[in-house]
Amino acid sequence: MQTNFTPAQLADPHVAESEKILRKCVHCGFCTATCPTYVTLGNELDSPRGRIYLIKDMLENRRPADKETVTHIDRCLSCLACMTTCPSGVNYMHLVDHARAHIEETYKRPLTDRAIRALLAFVLPYPSRFRAALKLAKFGRLFSGLFEAVPGLRPMSVMLKLAPAKIPPASPIAAPGRHAAAGERRGRVAILTGCAQPVLDPGINEATVSLLNRLGVEVVVPEGEGCCGALVHHMGREEQALAFARKNVDAWLKLADQGGLDAIIITASGCGTTIKDYGFMLRLDPAYAEKAARVSALAKDITEYLSTLDLPEPAIAPGLTVAYHSACSMQHGQKIIRQPKELLTRAGFVVREPREGHLCCGSAGTYNILQPEISAKLRDRKVKNIEATGAAVIATGNIGCITQIASAAKMPIVHTVELLDWAYGGKKPAGVPEVKTLQAAE
Repeated sequence: MQTNFTPAQLADPHVAESEKILRKCVHCGFCTATCPTYVTLGNELDSPRGRIYLIKDMLENRRPADKETVTHIDRCLSCLACMTTCPSGVNYMHLVDHARAHIEETYKRPLTDRAIRALLAFVLPYPSRFRAALKLAKFGRLFSGLFEAVPGLRPMSVMLKLAPAKIPPASPIAAPGRHAAAGERRGRVAILTGCAQPVLDPGINEATVSLLNRLGVEVVVPEGEGCCGALVHHMGREEQALAFARKNVDAWLKLADQGGLDAIIITASGCGTTIKDYGFMLRLDPAYAEKAARVSALAKDITEYLSTLDLPEPAIAPGLTVAYHSACSMQHGQKIIRQPKELLTRAGFVVREPREGHLCCGSAGTYNILQPEISAKLRDRKVKNIEATGAAVIATGNIGCITQIASAAKMPIVHTVELLDWAYGGKKPAGVPEVKTLQAAE
């Protein structure tokens, strides 16, 4: 794509980076076939190629974002299916992230939109605030109908519907500390406890620590670690996102420098995509550029790390048919495709992949709150394809997908690591059918 940025514009490193990305686009349109919003809405401006034109025009002409541009950028899920499809290597992720930051700086949203986004940024990245908000949700449901009737307040109604009726108690796993390996130590890792996940489903990290400890891996929860920053990063709130990133870099590298780390384990693939991008996000910060690159290199999805270990024979013979939903942040963001399926198969599960597995389920961080109509269409399409597999249970690697799909699916959905922990001697995930032990089955 030909660009016409001035030397003065290119002196801005963010603009210079976006200009390099824009020049790689050859208008081929391959991205339109795999873009969930284009497939759903059929509007060229709701495809990656259409958004690239809008972003180019906005940046090249040095103008504030306008309503049309904001509308179509807001509809982007950041699923990154376009990057998997693109033959030219266009880094759409970095381009749309720059566009969102530009929108945040130059566009004044309607009051209700600003208020809801501010509320999400204030609550979701902080576990204690999020837990308190979920407890208040049962009272807020009394006003759900009112919120639904006012277009600008519909996201509030969606939030109340997504809030679980029962909140699990906080897990001690989330507290800073060391979880020793059983027997001889074979490795040492840190784990991201996260923000929303330990509130909604603390069992995911509990299963992770349990499994790793039995495999001889010491797990450490560092002091001072927090939200990865993905939620606010995708809302264009760059300073808040970078503050989270710096805090996590400091916490993890303190552990790495004191006792060494084989990996930083991530159990939410949306977080993993962002943490693996810390090196890019902080590249212009002289105090953090090198340190952030070290952290990005250490970051590993739990299935990515487990695939490097010498696993024992499973403790049970589950034989269950599992529909594996590959989260967008897993398959498109991190390019982790085979490891989760291979691990499940080796553990004794029968793995089936639903049709249109490349399409997003519609969760995408806060997308299912801010774009509920499109999100619901994508969720229903995803659930239909998953249920057509005839599987007994759904496995995936992202808490957002779990929450989204569970709101419509008739079958249980659990994190992949919960099934693996169970197969190798851990606790059975709630809702999953019972099986005999391996010895009894034989």
